[in-house]
Amino acid sequence: MTTNLCDISEIPDPGSKSFQLNDNGQSLEIFVVHKNAGFYAFINRCPHTGINLEWQEDRFLDLDQAFIQCATHDALFEIDSGRCIHGPCVGESLSAIVIEVVDNMLVAQI
Repeated sequence: MTTNLCDISEIPDPGSKSFQLNDNGQSLEIFVVHKNAGFYAFINRCPHTGINLEWQEDRFLDLDQAFIQCATHDALFEIDSGRCIHGPCVGESLSAIVIEVVDNMLVAQI
């Protein structure tokens, strides 16, 4: 199933934005990071505790905007892979969502 998320201009580079999707009747919270002209999407769930990652609405990046950061335990995740490189879940990864850009629109495949 494909879902239109937003126009690519709605997420600054660097920046992030959250979305709530319907996955076969179940709510699925995801987020997209825009960094160096690339877009990366993940399920909004820390592999350590299962909680949401953002510290404020649509704020998933650390202060340097170099990594995705879990607001609860300060775990850091690589933007391009979702792999944890610091914190209680080192070596684990965020669950990636396939996205693509179609006519300047971000489209998720769930």
